[in-house]
Amino acid sequence: EEIQRETAYPDGKVEKVLKNGCHLVFFPNGTWKKVGSDGKTVTITFFNGDVKQIMPDQTVIYYYADAKTTHTTYSDGLEVLQFSNGQIEKHYPDGKKEITFPDQTIKNLFTDGQEESIFPDGTIVRVQRDGSKTIEFNNGQRELHTAQFKRREYPDGTVKTVYMNGQQETKYVSGRVRVKDKDGNIIMDTKV
Repeated sequence: EEIQRETAYPDGKVEKVLKNGCHLVFFPNGTWKKVGSDGKTVTITFFNGDVKQIMPDQTVIYYYADAKTTHTTYSDGLEVLQFSNGQIEKHYPDGKKEITFPDQTIKNLFTDGQEESIFPDGTIVRVQRDGSKTIEFNNGQRELHTAQFKRREYPDGTVKTVYMNGQQETKYVSGRVRVKDKDGNIIMDTKV
């Protein structure tokens, strides 16, 4: 672009105004700033390679050169971080966070302390504030982990519970109940 005007300042800064209306400012440390002809689009390229862009809608895009990470802040408060390994984090204004890992696992962190992970195979893991965990498998099975027991529920209605003391209890849909001690010995079996 053709230069309309160039000004050199005593502090070493140089400003160039282009005929298309863009302003370029060069700083002595190697940083430079471009203000678009609209006066609203600003790009700052820092001496270390970082780049900050301010868009007309006030969206701010900051690229960290060393980390190869882009941090975008939208005017509604949403922040999106894109890492070089493919991980993407969304930080919502209400405090919720959503992380998409390179393997496409999605983890949601809620403001009330709950967590939810959705794995590529369809498995969903939900962790409550008290540490209890629910796992929903893509084959229809479901597990509940608490401080007292681990329970697996099968699609046919069978429920197997393993207590912290090692005792196991299996309830079948037929009504049959089988209980084993920690060593696997049957201590009760009601056959119907």
